[in-house]
Amino acid sequence: MLDTVLPESCRRSRADRYVRWSGLAVGAVAAPLLASMDTSDFGDDYGMPLVLAITAFGLCVVGGVLLGDALTPRPREAVRTAGLTPRRVRDHVPPRATPLLLLQAVSLVVLLVIGAATASPDVLGRAGRAVTWSCDGADQPLGPWPGLFYGIPIAVSLGVGTAACAWALRRIAHRPGDDQQRRDRCWMIAAAWGVLVSSQLLLVVLMIAVVLTHTSCAATLGTVTALVIYPLGLLGLVTLAWSLFTVMAPRAARR
Repeated sequence: MLDTVLPESCRRSRADRYVRWSGLAVGAVAAPLLASMDTSDFGDDYGMPLVLAITAFGLCVVGGVLLGDALTPRPREAVRTAGLTPRRVRDHVPPRATPLLLLQAVSLVVLLVIGAATASPDVLGRAGRAVTWSCDGADQPLGPWPGLFYGIPIAVSLGVGTAACAWALRRIAHRPGDDQQRRDRCWMIAAAWGVLVSSQLLLVVLMIAVVLTHTSCAATLGTVTALVIYPLGLLGLVTLAWSLFTVMAPRAARR
């Protein structure tokens, strides 16, 4: 019996790993292709291909992890007594990384809302792509700015990815299996969501940083903005690296 169970378990583990890595590979291939798209399709706007590339990469990672979990059969166990303590999702996700990822997700939403509220037409009159600074008595539109034009694809992908990962976490936390298996899968899904959130936050921070570096009239507002977004960018880099490593090797990341 043991000789048949172990190979089956190993096959399941390999299939899940290959699907996860395939999601990373597809995202790594799709992102450069989208980033190098002809900008004439977007009115010679170089910002939208980059937005689509980052968004596609994050969604491919999330899709690979969720597909790997869906293709893995539920563990079959002997009937046993269940404890009275209810299973909670927060008991299975990474205790240190999850609050940081939630902070980044909230920060991303706040930056998108601020970006949409302050956005203005660019030099060609296209709405939601720039922000206007009054410099030396003249209005100076600068971009790309995370207004509605760029913010809508980011917000939609964030909403879809968050809903899918939240559903998967809840399903895994309440299904049969040992705590180690549930914890490993929840870590992978949280990390996949982290790739989506961290990469998009870095993109928005980059947009704002580019605008700040191209104007000398930001004054105090620019300084305060830089003090907020640059630490967020550094945090995003750290969590993005952790998330990618965890997706590839969840047990090694836990150790």
